[in-house]
Amino acid sequence: MQRVSQTYDVTEHKRRETAIDAARSALGRGEPVVLPTDTVYGIGVDAFSPQAVAVLLAAKGRNRTMPPPVLIARAEVMDALATDIPEAARELAATFWPGGLTLILHAQPSLAWDLGETRGTVALRMPADEVALELLGAVGPMAVSSANRTGLPAATTAAAAQEMLAESVAVYLDDGERALQQASTIVDCTSPAPIVVRHGAIPLYELQAVVPEVVATE
Repeated sequence: MQRVSQTYDVTEHKRRETAIDAARSALGRGEPVVLPTDTVYGIGVDAFSPQAVAVLLAAKGRNRTMPPPVLIARAEVMDALATDIPEAARELAATFWPGGLTLILHAQPSLAWDLGETRGTVALRMPADEVALELLGAVGPMAVSSANRTGLPAATTAAAAQEMLAESVAVYLDDGERALQQASTIVDCTSPAPIVVRHGAIPLYELQAVVPEVVATE
């Protein structure tokens, strides 16, 4: 039986409870949802459901070599999901979370998840978006990637996400346009010196103002 997607306008706070409940139910069934973030719209699933992560990757047209990052509602969750966290990563998180910064860290080896070929790492971010944080607070960590088919521009509206992802997503949370935002900056904190592996919302000089040893790939 073909899934019929549902779209919820969450621009008004009073409508959010119903929308969050619908998203939570979909995630509990292993189905993807599209949610707003402080950068672009994301497609997300329960981070601890390998089957749901596989559905997410299929919806985007990705394979296991491109694992999704994990969004969290509170910085303290970092310690539950990652191990051997360097002080530089903690300083960056304390300064730029919630915000457009993703940190690659060593994953806790005891966690029962499968995000793809991560080589024992996990990419974590706490978004500065009220709706995203409310959903994450309700459901826990989510594997979230930009809401688009691989190779196409990231969706800056729920409608653009739906045009690309259609019925592969169960619930769309529409919180208006994100047209002026960039994707998050990604910093790999698993090496002796933190390395910017994707430039984005937070420029290198801002990162270096907090942790001078941050370097950028060519």
